[in-house]
Amino acid sequence: GTLQLLFELEAMLAEISGMRAVTLQPAAGAQGELTGILMIRAYHEARGDSQRSEVLVPDSAHGTNPATASMAGFRTINVPSAADGGVDLEEFRKALGPRTAAVMITNPSTLGLFESRIGELLAAVHEAGALAYMDGANLNAILGRFKPGEAGFDVMHINVHKTFSTPHGGGGPGAGPVGVGEALLPFLPSPRILHEADGTYRRERPGERPTSIGRLRSFVGNTGVLVRAFAYIRAHGTALGEVTDDAVLAANYLKHRLGEEGSYDIPFERACKHEFVASSSTLKKATGVRTLDVAKRLIDFGFHPPTIYFPHTVDEAMLIEPTETESLETLDAFADAMAAIAAEARATPEVVTTAPHTAPVRRLDEATAARNPDLRWRPMTGRQMPCPD
Repeated sequence: GTLQLLFELEAMLAEISGMRAVTLQPAAGAQGELTGILMIRAYHEARGDSQRSEVLVPDSAHGTNPATASMAGFRTINVPSAADGGVDLEEFRKALGPRTAAVMITNPSTLGLFESRIGELLAAVHEAGALAYMDGANLNAILGRFKPGEAGFDVMHINVHKTFSTPHGGGGPGAGPVGVGEALLPFLPSPRILHEADGTYRRERPGERPTSIGRLRSFVGNTGVLVRAFAYIRAHGTALGEVTDDAVLAANYLKHRLGEEGSYDIPFERACKHEFVASSSTLKKATGVRTLDVAKRLIDFGFHPPTIYFPHTVDEAMLIEPTETESLETLDAFADAMAAIAAEARATPEVVTTAPHTAPVRRLDEATAARNPDLRWRPMTGRQMPCPD
């Protein structure tokens, strides 16, 4: 029963992504990235293409992409963005060459923007003999609207914790399934789940597929997390695309509210997908209040702060992703809180720069933490133990 469920989940993810096949082994998105790049390396090695030692990564891609390429033994080549937030096609073409093994593209990007020139980019990649990897962390922005495999991507990973409502890894059980196109089918991790002619299911035997890159995880992945993803997809059924519709609508509404209020910069005016970037750059110049201060003050208003200072291509960035589940009332409350914080920054900036005021832990000593990082827990000795009154 378990193997059948996981086999069916692979088939559903392949249909959603437009890929030929999917492996469920990777235990997180980052391991999914590594799985994809290791398959790309195996593909080039099998063809005797040993000179391909570079991976192109746009500056709007996820931050783990360069590290993944390095772990797989490749040199990372950074590709800048154009003024509209998309990949600079001219610089991209200059970087492509006989040494290019792959391109890692996050689409939609970490700017929340869909790559409008994706067809041209993928055509150039394949013309150069390289393969295209898509970071699928933002899949909830394109469900039912865009299939990466059909567009020409050769491999992608899927963050089931982000798109299909499973718990985030965070050091515990996670999952980052990887889908592949025709070129990479022989290199999928083993063991794969096989559906026999008699209707039974089994795992590949050791050595049954010698071209495989091998095992990435015990069994066929973190089953408990994968069962949750299976249930989420089945529960939504043919309405799964509404997840994307609601996520994109919520992000664009919030982007419009913040832009209309006028205190925060919106660097890219075109429609976003499931998330968007705002900036406190102008507010900082006028009041001295930084993005960090705004994020800390949001805690006092009852909101978990958004990702800040990422992506790095935008000064004083806030990456805001409301998701598909937030109500209009919550979106308005967040926009009102942001406007109130901007007003405080102008009238009483010290209220913002000393926030949060209601949290049990307020401001950490950032300078000491950076200079003397304490990264290991150690039990307190008798001398360190607090004395009773």
